[in-house]
Amino acid sequence: MTNKKNILAIIGSASSISSNLRLVEKIASLTSKEFNLTIYNDLKTLPHFDPELSDNPPKQIIEFRKNIEKADGIIFCTPEYVFSIPSGLKNSIEWCISTTIFSDKPIGIITASASGQKGHEELQLIMKTIMAKFTDETCLLIQGIKGKFDEQGNLTDKETEKKIYVFTNALINLIN
Repeated sequence: MTNKKNILAIIGSASSISSNLRLVEKIASLTSKEFNLTIYNDLKTLPHFDPELSDNPPKQIIEFRKNIEKADGIIFCTPEYVFSIPSGLKNSIEWCISTTIFSDKPIGIITASASGQKGHEELQLIMKTIMAKFTDETCLLIQGIKGKFDEQGNLTDKETEKKIYVFTNALINLIN
């Protein structure tokens, strides 16, 4: 048996009750034997990116970067806002550009939204640009996410659940 991997899941949504958060909570329960999964759902509290502070960032940014650095892998789970990634997610990535913390870092990208195609492509392009490590199998687009949960927040779509298993197994293989 292999050791559990430390995974940081970054939620791109600014909503505290987002479908993306519910999806990551489902992933955490499905992968509890493989992952120690920490959910980061506080992007809206990070200060706006200031390139003049990039080398001497605020305390929140130092902590955010440390969380990324010590993780064996990262899962981004985000909606698409106006055919793009949410501004809070983009802001958090911009705070990391002057570092190499994403270089060769195994990542999984989940875009869970109404459509999500453009935002999904954009996040993959950004991650490729900053040299994060991912594969087609560690990228998952889930369209129509709100209809895949019941009123109690349970994932009810079996096809999505199967895709999550494929995604998480691919992420485990990428990390190992």
